[in-house]
Amino acid sequence: VTLQNFFRLYSKLAGMTGTAETEAAEFMATYKLGVIPIPTNKPMIRIDQPDLIYKNEEVKFNMVVEDIVERHAKGQPVLIGTTSVEKSEYLSVLLAKRGVRHEVLNAKNNAREAAIIAMAGRFGSITVATNMAGRGTDIMLGGNAEFLTVDSLNSKGLSPEENPEEYEAAWAQEFERIKQEVAVEAEKVLSVGGLYVLGTERHESRRIDNQLRGRSGRQGDVGESRFYLSLTDDLMRLFNSGAASALMNRASVPDDTAIESKVVSRAIASAQSQVEGRNAEIRKNVLKYDDVLNRQREAIYGDRRHILEGDDIQGRVVTFLEDTIKYLANTAMESKEDTDAILQGLWTELKAIYPISIEIDEVLAEAGSRSKLTASFLASEIISDAKIQYARRTESLGEEAMRELERRVVLSVIDRKWRDHLYEMDYLKEGIGLRAMAQRDPLVEYQREGFVMFQQMMGSIREEAVTYLFNVEVKLDQSPVEQIKPQTNLTYSAPGAPAEDAKPVLNQAPVNRAAARKQEQANRKAAGKQEKGSSFFKD
Repeated sequence: VTLQNFFRLYSKLAGMTGTAETEAAEFMATYKLGVIPIPTNKPMIRIDQPDLIYKNEEVKFNMVVEDIVERHAKGQPVLIGTTSVEKSEYLSVLLAKRGVRHEVLNAKNNAREAAIIAMAGRFGSITVATNMAGRGTDIMLGGNAEFLTVDSLNSKGLSPEENPEEYEAAWAQEFERIKQEVAVEAEKVLSVGGLYVLGTERHESRRIDNQLRGRSGRQGDVGESRFYLSLTDDLMRLFNSGAASALMNRASVPDDTAIESKVVSRAIASAQSQVEGRNAEIRKNVLKYDDVLNRQREAIYGDRRHILEGDDIQGRVVTFLEDTIKYLANTAMESKEDTDAILQGLWTELKAIYPISIEIDEVLAEAGSRSKLTASFLASEIISDAKIQYARRTESLGEEAMRELERRVVLSVIDRKWRDHLYEMDYLKEGIGLRAMAQRDPLVEYQREGFVMFQQMMGSIREEAVTYLFNVEVKLDQSPVEQIKPQTNLTYSAPGAPAEDAKPVLNQAPVNRAAARKQEQANRKAAGKQEKGSSFFKD
């Protein structure tokens, strides 16, 4: 199931994010949800500087390091965003060579995320992070007072696990002290410009860029952001960066000089729009194909839920029996072969499904002649006989056992056939694109063939379910349940005295519990034993 159809299973759907407005059209088309922008709590005064573009990646990273060193010298906290773990580690090496202390937040040290984020807004901190989007973090200027309090108490040997009372007693005073220190440090950070967010590359989606930028300037704080780009970045390589490269070459721009041009800005915006459009089209196309399967999924899961919730499915099983016989009778009578051969073949098929007791001659006698025999008359005669045999089957097993057998058999057949159907639909989807070479719409072909396959699966479920219900061997365990007697020297600990008939049996041999368990398992196996070749009731 796709994420879109999974979310559609909910009767009520809502979401909240800071970057939904750029994808408002897709939210409406997929979920029928509008996007309502909510104004910020305080005016946003962050300064978003224009992008700086360099010829190659090496020069770009060198200039990034120079900018970081300059900001670090005055104590301004810097958050650097990278698009991959490799690039974050490469930048970390460059910073280490310049003697700049920093923290790296990526998949390799994810366990320290809370500690790193708590320190990211402190005076003079440098943090290199990979894909900050989706981390759900709020970087506080001056540091996170709660985390710093926990760290301070831990350094004094206090923890909520080892000495919770002392920890709780010291918390309030320590928290107030740390909070005052954080407030003083936050003022220092604001005086040097707030948090500076530096992106080393544009992402394929504008939403991720906006997520990174949004880490700075929160709640009306001052802040600044800038992206450093190169013509060899992944995004620029995927889509045409020739115009920007030609512009830089014609202007004889040195490698270590950045350019700011509307042509380059338009090229970047165009590249991001193309990637977003391509990804949106992929999601839309995947959803179209999954919608075909989703309608089938709803039908199958609806039936399963009724069975699992304990609904009586006797009527449904009888319908299965009627539909199966009608299908076989109609198929047989559509044949152009001799009537006797047709009926002989039909009776052979029916004998594999249930113990048919009516003879061909009896049916012909009821019809009057071979020429008057129709598919509907033939089906009604066989259905009447099948219902009689099903009633006998129910009587032999007992009403309760038959209802349980129906539930288990139908569930097992549905699950197995549905799994097989999903595999077949996957195989169909893999090769359906080739239909376009024959001037056919692959989606329409997938819908048509998928419907035919679903109908075939439903027919197969009906036939196989009734076949097993008639032919599966069921052994009912009617032996009395072995009572485990109390052992010797038992001591009662209940408040009142035990009843007279609850007195412990003295000189009683200890019960062999292992033997009792083995006997119980043997009884269960006997109760669930089937005819050879059946896969039902197996784990």
